[in-house]
Amino acid sequence: MTLGLAAAQTAPTTPATPAPAQAAPAAPRAIPAANYVALGVYYYEQGQFDQAYVAYRAASELDPRSPEALIGLGRSQVKLRLYSAGIETLRRLIGLDSRNFDAYISLSQAYVQQYIGAGDRTSVATNLNEALRVLTDAEALAQGGTTRAVQLSRVWNERGYVYKLQGDASKAIEAFKQAITLNGENAILLYNLGDMYYATGNLPLALDSLQQAVIVDPRDPYNRAYYAKLLALSGNLTAARPEAAQAARLAPRNAYAVGQYGVVSYLAKDTTTARAQLTQAITLDPLRYPEFYYYLGRLALDGGDLKTARDNLTRAAALGSSTPEYIYYLGLSYERGAGAVAADRLKARENYERALQLSPSYKPAQEGLNRVK
Repeated sequence: MTLGLAAAQTAPTTPATPAPAQAAPAAPRAIPAANYVALGVYYYEQGQFDQAYVAYRAASELDPRSPEALIGLGRSQVKLRLYSAGIETLRRLIGLDSRNFDAYISLSQAYVQQYIGAGDRTSVATNLNEALRVLTDAEALAQGGTTRAVQLSRVWNERGYVYKLQGDASKAIEAFKQAITLNGENAILLYNLGDMYYATGNLPLALDSLQQAVIVDPRDPYNRAYYAKLLALSGNLTAARPEAAQAARLAPRNAYAVGQYGVVSYLAKDTTTARAQLTQAITLDPLRYPEFYYYLGRLALDGGDLKTARDNLTRAAALGSSTPEYIYYLGLSYERGAGAVAADRLKARENYERALQLSPSYKPAQEGLNRVK
């Protein structure tokens, strides 16, 4: 009773006003898949493939049937060396959209890149044939397209690259020529044809193709840098040096352009510029271009700095393990001795033998091996 009285005494004399109900918090607005695709495109174009992968993956999770999300995801996976995942993504895209021409081209490229990146190529022995099969499908699709000539030129360009990897130079050259017939104002196609001519020892035709590539796209640093190098190798150093310098000016952060300026400078006996440009190139991209380590090694070897020569030539031979010239010069650096750096005839012999395994007719390696036996 006392509690009741107390309650009565403390009860309010006016009815209590109920507290207003609080509004429920607004649900976060979902980000559309298209926004993630746009972000992926941005990162991919900037070369930030890990960030592109994250964006495209988010887009594909929001919209599993989005062609833009899937092709971006597949391409990003390949760039990150996630080859099997990239191939699976692109095959899934083709299953969803069998008329997606770009998906076929990207799938072919994925098979090729997996082959190139494999430590044991026996595990991917069928990849190049798979790439050609996919390109046959792409060719059939392109026949009825509104941009038939351009699409077919892309098919033939990819075929040329596959034939090159298969060691069939004549078929590669014919494929690139067919691509140019279909799309003659494309600098990439002209570059690829010139590169094949150079690989087969036809320097005049290589120069002709690269010159045309520079004319078609004068601001492309790759075309101009390669053209400059070929001019230098042909002995035309007067024309080569300004072309190489211009390529480096066009793209001062492009390792290839900067490095080829170094190569041309080395061939022109300008050791100061050569060393500066080659060093800058490997700083910009330490793993892609063994050629630049090779020329740094040659510079050091010419100057009698055997330790530096061996360091750089070892890197060149590791990154370009299928190039006998790199391995030969590594052997030569071990054959020589100077000051505190002793000759190592055993290592010289091992490298000469490796070079000959790659190219049994490579005369300098055979002569070197004869000297150290």
